Amino acid sequence: MARKNDKVIITCAVTGGVHTPTMSDALPITPDEIARQSIEAAEAGASIIHLHARDPETGRPTPDPAVFMQFLPRIKQATDAVVNITTGGGLGMTIEQRLAAPLQAEPELCSLNMGSMNFALHPLAGKYQDWKFDWEKPFLEASDDFIFRNTFRDIAYILKHLGEGCGTRFEHECYDVGHLYNLAHFVDQGLVKPPFLVQSIFGILGGIGAEMENVIFMKQTADRLFGDDYVWSVLAAGRYQMPFITQAAMLGGHVRVGLEDSLHIGRGTLAKSNAEQVAKIRKILEELGHAIATPAEARDILELKGGDRVKF
Repeated sequence: MARKNDKVIITCAVTGGVHTPTMSDALPITPDEIARQSIEAAEAGASIIHLHARDPETGRPTPDPAVFMQFLPRIKQATDAVVNITTGGGLGMTIEQRLAAPLQAEPELCSLNMGSMNFALHPLAGKYQDWKFDWEKPFLEASDDFIFRNTFRDIAYILKHLGEGCGTRFEHECYDVGHLYNLAHFVDQGLVKPPFLVQSIFGILGGIGAEMENVIFMKQTADRLFGDDYVWSVLAAGRYQMPFITQAAMLGGHVRVGLEDSLHIGRGTLAKSNAEQVAKIRKILEELGHAIATPAEARDILELKGGDRVKF
């Protein structure tokens, strides 16, 4: 069974590399917007802030460490939240580009995708007519021929250079059952050490579908493979976000919200901010009798190195 904790960790994924500016005016794009929404999300109850960067002029995902460094120090100065930087980046980025900012920043936590997969966004291209930027529609349409590369060699490289080299731990993103077995391989090799965070992801086209039976199956599989060596969290894309993470918390898991995962706060209603989603899931969890983890408690649960040992 996943490690039992009295407190639920809320992660907020603030901007991501999936949604495009046309889809929501609330999606933070500039370093100022990303910093402000991150701080507000932390104030609302998120103990982990998961971050991507975007070109401030166009909103297109960028791996440029210089852009990350325009918001990382501000977030650290204004909040005690754990900063979690993507190693997934965005469509078409090389592994070297994806690692440029994390290797410079040496954060406490980074995402790490546990397998290569189709990662398809192209159905979104048909849902909008008037695009804010020329890059958006071709970017989405091209994903029908995109393989999100995360080979065993890539994963081992990240674990060695970012994990061993920088003391960074990982949010192991598992988009399908096979990704859990990939993770088990690295655990068996001694490259991943407990307690490790498993983020089970549902509803991405190319990954496991958003069905509640799959949540149970993914958890049962992780329980078999990892026993109490792992910490379990769930995120679900789009309209599945709130119902799935609520169920996950009731099963003893942690939760992730944020405009990376869903642009909505309810059926047909766009969220005004990341903080609005954090506040909503916090209220739901507290009504159900759950206590929310502080950043210090999240660090303790995940055995992180501490915010004083990062390079920003």
